[in-house]
Amino acid sequence: MPLYDYRCRECGDSFEVRRPMAESDAPAECPAGHVDTVKLLPLVAVGGRAGAGPAPAPSGGGGCCGGACGCG
Repeated sequence: MPLYDYRCRECGDSFEVRRPMAESDAPAECPAGHVDTVKLLPLVAVGGRAGAGPAPAPSGGGGCCGGACGCG
């Protein structure tokens, strides 16, 4: 079962709730009993080689897709 992070707007505490994905949008009560909570977005790590430096700029048409969508 996935683990979701929440923050209580009333007391400011952050907490985790393990629940099925089908219930991911259901409200969560903080451990102190407050109901005014908000689900936090998960942090995602982006992999890469350590010490490799910045990625080279793409060559070609530019834009988000190399110019194929007309953006660049």
